[in-house]
Amino acid sequence: MPLELVTLRCLKDNYAYLLHGDEGTVLVDAPEAAPILRELAARDWSLSAILLTHHHADHVDGVAEIQRETGAMVIGAAADAHRLPPLDLRITPGEPLEALGEPVGIIDVPGHTVGHVAFHFPQSGYAFTADSLMALGCGRLFEGSAAMMWNSLSRLNALPAETLICSGHDYCAGNGAFALSVDPANQALRNRLEAVQSARKSCAPAPLSLERETNPFLRVAALREGLGMEDASDAEVFARLRAMKDTF
Repeated sequence: MPLELVTLRCLKDNYAYLLHGDEGTVLVDAPEAAPILRELAARDWSLSAILLTHHHADHVDGVAEIQRETGAMVIGAAADAHRLPPLDLRITPGEPLEALGEPVGIIDVPGHTVGHVAFHFPQSGYAFTADSLMALGCGRLFEGSAAMMWNSLSRLNALPAETLICSGHDYCAGNGAFALSVDPANQALRNRLEAVQSARKSCAPAPLSLERETNPFLRVAALREGLGMEDASDAEVFARLRAMKDTF
């Protein structure tokens, strides 16, 4: 059985994720402490670890209080240890990691930040991608280049189609509007947005198969001609799309 997944809204539009199994509970990102501690108390779950994807405050500001209340160990990228909260375990993409009895893939996904990592739980079928691959979009390029982000998205796009993509924010409205502007004939995209609107819910988490059908940043081959970039590389088309989104 896959680990139980609980999606928590934090701050204005952030997500944190709790994973629970027979061996305990793990948190992915900690935007703020209060809603996470409330959920743990309501379920009577004991937190053993906090996995951090990147250093931005809206993903780490709750760490100190949660660690103080739970004693959970904090795990994050060794390359970003100087700007993450104090780490109990420093990890490197590609090295082995285990959590809750499952192997965890550590994927290097620079672009939004240069030290960003994603966590893949292959047995349960979850990928925690934070601000790299997002529902109907991808993160802004605050530190890395378009080429970096395209390579990161390509790594994530190589995961199994059924993988549930657990991203860091609810940006459905803005991402959906941009997607429609560049991919207006995409019926799968229209169906997804209509389903989200009718149910009045977020568009994340979502399976990778759905992102492949509806996320413009994974559909560069389909959008190349419409952008007048027939001779451009995938990375160049992605860069154009990302620049368009920045000013949308």
